[in-house]
Amino acid sequence: MHIVIMGCGRVGSTLAHILEDSGHSVAIIDRDPQAFRRLRAGFRGRRVTGIGFDRDVLEEAGIESAGAYVAVSSGDNSNIISARVARETFGVDNVVARIYDPRRAEVYQRLGIPTVATVRWTADQILRRVLPEGAEPLWRDPTGTVMLAEVAYHPGWIGTRTGTLENAAGTRVAFVNRMGESLLPRDETVLQEGDILHVMAAENDMERINKVLSSAPEEESH
Repeated sequence: MHIVIMGCGRVGSTLAHILEDSGHSVAIIDRDPQAFRRLRAGFRGRRVTGIGFDRDVLEEAGIESAGAYVAVSSGDNSNIISARVARETFGVDNVVARIYDPRRAEVYQRLGIPTVATVRWTADQILRRVLPEGAEPLWRDPTGTVMLAEVAYHPGWIGTRTGTLENAAGTRVAFVNRMGESLLPRDETVLQEGDILHVMAAENDMERINKVLSSAPEEESH
């Protein structure tokens, strides 16, 4: 697949290398030609100098044959405008834009542009490391209402079926990390000592879920 990236900063250049190593063709756009110095010497993709929402620049980058478009420049407005041009003018279905203002995420989602809210994601990653107890988000949907979270639980839950835990806590177990490997729980999956539990839930429900799991289960939950 041919992929066009706008923004040759740290994220854009890293994506370009990963995608090229995965066998995709890549074109990367940046208004500053010096930005291409972040690309390795052996990079085979196109380097296009210009503004990412300029039609001529996008065409030079091969947007008409692109299977995906990624906007990761340092400007929210530029990212969204270029993403909309890629989708609405050139018909690219698979479009993603990075933003720094998480308050805009819901608006962009309604426009059909998947977004990555950089500030919120970074804050979540830091919180996971400095607050080991409770529920810490690994992922949020662009509106911030649904999250995947790693949750702490009382040792009394060890030996409980994940289905029983789901019923008791009113949540869905997304996966369990066991001895460094992730597994999707089945009805018969039993929580073992050392398991790391991940759940999918509405953000406004996490406090209740955490409260349930931080206490020992009632007898009938086993």
